[in-house]
Amino acid sequence: MEHRTTAELEAALDDIRGAPVGVGRVELIVRRPTEGAREVLDEGQLDTSAGLVGDNWVVRGSKETEDGSAHPLRQLNVMSARAAAAIAGPVENWPLAGDQFFVDLHLGGEELPTGTRLQIGDAIIEVTSPPHLGCVKFVSRFGKEAMRFVNSPVGRSLNLRGICARVVVGGTVRTGDTITAVHAPEALTTA
Repeated sequence: MEHRTTAELEAALDDIRGAPVGVGRVELIVRRPTEGAREVLDEGQLDTSAGLVGDNWVVRGSKETEDGSAHPLRQLNVMSARAAAAIAGPVENWPLAGDQFFVDLHLGGEELPTGTRLQIGDAIIEVTSPPHLGCVKFVSRFGKEAMRFVNSPVGRSLNLRGICARVVVGGTVRTGDTITAVHAPEALTTA
């Protein structure tokens, strides 16, 4: 895959910023059954214990937990479909990013702060605090310029690499489902 230049990536910022706020659409669901494998799903099941059922999140574990178990605040990764298109190009390349959900929704920190709950299909997920940043695999797949782009101050404020979330209500999620912010953190709802 040809890596995008910084100029190409920055040219996409207006489109990324134009994503809908508060209500959007699920564009792609991807399950990672084993290390490096990707399955594009039309429909997936979200579970409070397993995350996306059949995904390797639980068995993969985490270096960030004391016992090596799966990090409970990194159960799901959600990426902007517009950012994925800017970085990876055609939709068939998006699964390489390693996220489970690609959505047409503004994922910026101001729009979706930690604690925001999102309804997707029958399920509800909650935005969690750990930052979702590019890694060595992201660089090898999309290039150093893409890594700098997503981790730049603008990239971080827009959460171009995506957000982490956890399942709070399990249910069925389908490609094409609406994703809606149904609850904002208490601090933001009081005026």
